[in-house]
Amino acid sequence: MRPRRVTSDRADVEITGSETAFAGHFRLDRYRLRHRLHSGGLGCEIVREVFERGDAVAVLLYDPERDAVVLIEQFRAGPFAAGREPWLIEVVGGVVEPGEAPEDVAARETREETGLEPRDLRRIGGCYTSPGGATEYVTLFCARVDARAAGGVHGHCDEGEDIRVSSCLAAKRSPCSRPDGSWRAPPSSPCSGWP
Repeated sequence: MRPRRVTSDRADVEITGSETAFAGHFRLDRYRLRHRLHSGGLGCEIVREVFERGDAVAVLLYDPERDAVVLIEQFRAGPFAAGREPWLIEVVGGVVEPGEAPEDVAARETREETGLEPRDLRRIGGCYTSPGGATEYVTLFCARVDARAAGGVHGHCDEGEDIRVSSCLAAKRSPCSRPDGSWRAPPSSPCSGWP
């Protein structure tokens, strides 16, 4: 058996066809492809739909003076369509538009979604949210804020945002999450162990 692949070469994938299956608020592309197998050679042709989401940021807001984190709660259509609780407790987040730097988006979204001014914005990691079917890569940040000013409802109505802001003691994380201890929003989960 060959050693585990650490890097990839575009030659490891042969695209035999591609098309846009849907284009609306988001885009869904369909690929027909073959990829190199761990045992060598190319596998059989497979068809995969890929949700073209673009890149995004997630920002954990922390107040070291109060040992508190600031979180947001908002409606999400995906869980609603799945028959689950649609109001999710999350960290601040937003989509990176072409030409934007993730750091700039993180600072802007913090202001728009919470009304707070981020300080000492630091990149702490990144992840694909659903690599089996989506292109979205989320860059994770942590920023310092003054949690005393956290609260109220924020967001842009024209973007369908109705975002409630709250803070909680980091040492008592359970009030920040759902009763079962879950965050339910992937970018929030890796941030939960930081700082």
